[in-house]
Amino acid sequence: MATPKSAVYKILVVDDDPDIVELLEFNLKKEGYLTASAGDGRKALEVAVDFNPDIILLDVMMPHLDGIATCRLLRENPKFKDTYILFLTARAEEFSEVAAFEAGADDFIAKPIKPRALLSRLAALKRRDQDPANAVDAIDINGLRIDRTAFAVYQDGRKITLPKKEFELLAFLAATPHKVFNREELLQNIWGNDVFVLARTVDVHVRKVREKVGDHHIQTIKGVGYKFNVD
Repeated sequence: MATPKSAVYKILVVDDDPDIVELLEFNLKKEGYLTASAGDGRKALEVAVDFNPDIILLDVMMPHLDGIATCRLLRENPKFKDTYILFLTARAEEFSEVAAFEAGADDFIAKPIKPRALLSRLAALKRRDQDPANAVDAIDINGLRIDRTAFAVYQDGRKITLPKKEFELLAFLAATPHKVFNREELLQNIWGNDVFVLARTVDVHVRKVREKVGDHHIQTIKGVGYKFNVD
């Protein structure tokens, strides 16, 4: 499990449009969040190190360093392994969303941003952190150990680092081996009802998990979905 967060969440807002930054910071501060901001990806990397945010709202199209590249660099830093990263973008094409999740995003929010909807999304993330179900005991299957309390995965004793959503997907499937889940069920249980993402997002995350822990743990049931394989 991720390191417990403090009662006051810190949010870094990254967007090259100062009006959007001002709007978001105004609404976030009203809800009691601590905020910092940056106008491009390069500055965001600098601010993030000092500010240590719990959540990053990250624009995609920015000068100097775009959001996709910024997200990748953030995820390469162990300090931000468990930080929530939510992309803000006016681009609704499928490839943009897939690229965002490939880079390590947790969520994808389309512009124009509705403050109330955004605040609801953030509240859902906080509830997820505080959910006792996230502190279940470790799962040991066929040399694979999934430790929810330490938010860690071990394959035959070797530690494997997984981003938050990949970890949650693996742990969710492993908790009920042999049960087949379709993409919609996985989206609902891993990303939540109030998050709009494409079904292909599940396929992207399954592929990335397989690359790291081996392709025999998660089995594809053609035309149906996925299950955790213990054979």
